Amino acid sequence: MKRILTSLCALFVCLNIIAQGWPAGYGGVMLQGFYWDSFDDSQWNVLEKKANDFSGYFDLVWVPQSGKAAATKSMGYDPLYYFNQNSSFGTEAELRSMITTFKNKQIGTIADVVINHHGTNNGWFGFPAEVYKGVTYQNLSTDVCADDDGGKAATEARKTGAQLSQNNDEGEGWGGMRDLDHKSGNVQKIVKAYENFLLNDLGYAGFRYDMVKGFGASHVGDYNTAANVKYSVGEFWDGNANTVKAWIDATGKRSAAFDFAFRYAVRDAINQNDWRILSDTRLTGLNVDNGSYKQYAVTFVENHDVQDRGTTSGYSPDPIRKDTLAANAYLLAMTGTPCVFYTHYLAYPKEIKAMIDARKLAGVTNTSSYQVYRSSKDYYANVVTGTNGKLLVVVGNNANQLTVLTSRYTKLLSGYHYAYYLANDAESPWVDKASGQYEVENLKVKLTAVSTNAGAKLVYTTDGTEPTASSAQVASGTEITLPEGETTLKVALLAGGVVGKVITRSYKVTAPVPFTPETIRVYVNTDQVNWNSYVNYHSWGGTHTATSWPGDKVTSKTTANGKTWFYKDYTLTKADDYVNFVFSIGSASNASANQTMDIERVKKTSYFVISSTKENGKYVVNNVTNEVAGIEGVEVDAKQSKGDKYYYTLSGQRLTGKPSQRGVYIQAGKKIVVK
Repeated sequence: MKRILTSLCALFVCLNIIAQGWPAGYGGVMLQGFYWDSFDDSQWNVLEKKANDFSGYFDLVWVPQSGKAAATKSMGYDPLYYFNQNSSFGTEAELRSMITTFKNKQIGTIADVVINHHGTNNGWFGFPAEVYKGVTYQNLSTDVCADDDGGKAATEARKTGAQLSQNNDEGEGWGGMRDLDHKSGNVQKIVKAYENFLLNDLGYAGFRYDMVKGFGASHVGDYNTAANVKYSVGEFWDGNANTVKAWIDATGKRSAAFDFAFRYAVRDAINQNDWRILSDTRLTGLNVDNGSYKQYAVTFVENHDVQDRGTTSGYSPDPIRKDTLAANAYLLAMTGTPCVFYTHYLAYPKEIKAMIDARKLAGVTNTSSYQVYRSSKDYYANVVTGTNGKLLVVVGNNANQLTVLTSRYTKLLSGYHYAYYLANDAESPWVDKASGQYEVENLKVKLTAVSTNAGAKLVYTTDGTEPTASSAQVASGTEITLPEGETTLKVALLAGGVVGKVITRSYKVTAPVPFTPETIRVYVNTDQVNWNSYVNYHSWGGTHTATSWPGDKVTSKTTANGKTWFYKDYTLTKADDYVNFVFSIGSASNASANQTMDIERVKKTSYFVISSTKENGKYVVNNVTNEVAGIEGVEVDAKQSKGDKYYYTLSGQRLTGKPSQRGVYIQAGKKIVVK
């Protein structure tokens, strides 16, 4: 018996290893918690504050590459350090805090693993050495692919006497950084230690592998086996689903992959205004596969690479420019594991969360089955069979004109070019508003009974207690009003006098804060780059109408703090409004050669100095607002006598004379900046 049990245990371990990659029957939803240059919205402490908002909706959050990068301000795709986790998105302490907070809310954090290439800080082959738990890890010149950078690395190696690997790159190269040879034992040792650090020290839940076309798929399988990771998804950027399947097979089915074919089908249906494209199984991706591949399909409709990054990036984006809600409605109703793009969520949080509520109510998973319900140029509809019921999704220009039999389905949601229905035999209550914070005087919430019993009603409580047959009772389709404050709403189906399934929503209702439109002024100093005559202000974001590249030609000047500043005014129309900028000189055809990095989410009058320093070919911009205009938020006592010539620190201490140190002081009721 002991021998049999030992054999069974060994078989279980073996099967557990083979099953790595992505769980079957997984009903979770992932969020890509960043977009290109989202240095404000994706700070670790900013994301951490959203944990309550994400909880119950996003089971996984994929965050930017968290190691220290080569550039001062970087999205992380120019990695320099593995174990130094102080990045453009925050410190290691802040990262750990975010991951822990997410974990406490049942949210797993997905690490962006960039191991195809690596940066140097001392010449072509000067990789930094790192010590982790007493062991030194360092890539060497012999870990660099023999044909790296189109042969430039070999030329440099001959000049310096360095030795490269004897192996050529197994896949595509990435110019400007050293492509690593993953056949190297040293590279494998470092990657395995790094991934162990990510999972078992920092607390990540899984990996997103960047640019897996750059190295052999078998290495991903080996790394995942060593890490024993539950969630792994590779960025195999290819619109041919069969090619992506071959990559999954080559990993030993130890990794999922992003379903680019799904994304392109949705994009084409929208851009070509022909929703029949979604019914063409030759085009629509891994998730429609009737075999095992939909388990490994991480579906998406937009990401940081294909989003609209403007004409300034030197990149050819391929964005979905309309029907974002319809795209997400289809994404969140279908098989595969959906990955919502952050900009879409920031734009439509309530709508997307309601879609997720519907998906989870029906019990749709990555391996659910589906069948086409209707297909035409103006709309497309699928019925997806979840563990709790059948979810009917309709998308397209005439999505809300499609006649759906009420004897079979009940409408849950509808919006611009999309609608969701649940089969009546799901026997469930439905609440049309997702959990979250609402800025309204009173929140109206519609309660719906999904049931084959035409007389089914709903019972509910607003104090978090379980509903009973004697709780407040309403007919299906009734709106109830929730007052200001926090409410835990529990709603149950009442059919034949029996209380059935219960669903819960949590709301925080606050009165809307009045906002008076305000004008901000954006100043730019160009002394270091000698742009003396004008500056192009390319602007976009918020409620602001984007300018065509290279933007508005600004010639207005003023003097402040001993410097000359170009300036332009912008009006903010709501409390969370903002404007993004790129500054440049030249015409549309050549301004890209003389442009700054992006300046994001400007929400107040600000002063910027364009530095002569460049990163990735773009001028660095320094925000000097505090130095020029004083520290934001300092309140000056208007009653202070104008005859009072003493200087005071911001903490209220009176100085005996003129300040000897740089800083902000109060004198005669005014803020004084001492340089």
